[in-house]
Amino acid sequence: MLPCNKVRTPPSVPSVTPARNAPSASAGRSGASRQPRSRSSTPNRRERRGSPMTTDPFALFDSWYAEARKTEPNDSNAMALATVDAAGQPSVRMVLLKGHGPDGFVFYTNRESRKAGELEAVPKAALLFHWKSLRRQIRIEGTITRAADAESDAYFATRHRDSQLGAWASDQSRPLADRETFEARFEEMRARFEGGDVPRPPHWGGYRVTPGRIEFWQDRAHRLHERRVFTRGGNDWNEGLLYP
Repeated sequence: MLPCNKVRTPPSVPSVTPARNAPSASAGRSGASRQPRSRSSTPNRRERRGSPMTTDPFALFDSWYAEARKTEPNDSNAMALATVDAAGQPSVRMVLLKGHGPDGFVFYTNRESRKAGELEAVPKAALLFHWKSLRRQIRIEGTITRAADAESDAYFATRHRDSQLGAWASDQSRPLADRETFEARFEEMRARFEGGDVPRPPHWGGYRVTPGRIEFWQDRAHRLHERRVFTRGGNDWNEGLLYP
C-alpha cells in the first residue's frame, strides 16, 4: 500500500554527470590506461533538483509542462495513448494534448478510428509524456469520456483549414488502396467547402482522460530515480513515493 500524504517527501538524490574515460599520460607508451572514473557526486546543473512541494498533482503537472514547453525542441504536448480492445489486446500511439485541467486531459481524433473504437468498448486509457530535455516523464491512468460538442467545435475551428479538410477526407484506420485515392478525396473536400467555413465532421471530436493515478518520474544518476505518485481517493488525492 502506498504511503499517503502524511509522509513527507524526502530530499531528492543529488544528480551527477557521467565522467568520461580519462587515459593516463603514459597510455601511449605502455598501453596501460586508467580505469574509467566513477560518476562525480557533484550535482549536474542541467538536472532538475526535485519536484515542487505540492499535494496538487495538477499544479505539479502545470509546472513541469511549462518547463517542457520551453525546453523540448519538438512537440512538448505529444503523449503516448495506450488503449485496449474488448479482447484485451493493447495498442499505443502518439497523440497531442489539446487541453488539460482538474477535469482531465483532452485530445481529439476521428471517432471511427481504431483508437476510438477501443475507447468506446473499454473506456479506460493510459497516457505517457516523456521530455528528454528535462529527463522527466509523467504517467497518467484514468477513465474516458467524450468531450462536449461545443468544446470539440471550438477546437476544430482553430485548426488549419487543410487539417479540417483532412478530417473529412480521411476514413481513419481503414485500408487505403493507394495515396492517390486519399489525395483525390482531399481535393473533393476542398471543392465541397470552397468559399465557406469547414464544419466539424460528426465523426470527429475530443476525448477526456479523467485521471485516477498520476506518476511523476525524475531521472537521477545511477538509476536512483525519483518517483512520486498521486492516487485519487474520492475528491482528494493521496500522495506517496515509489522505489525506482
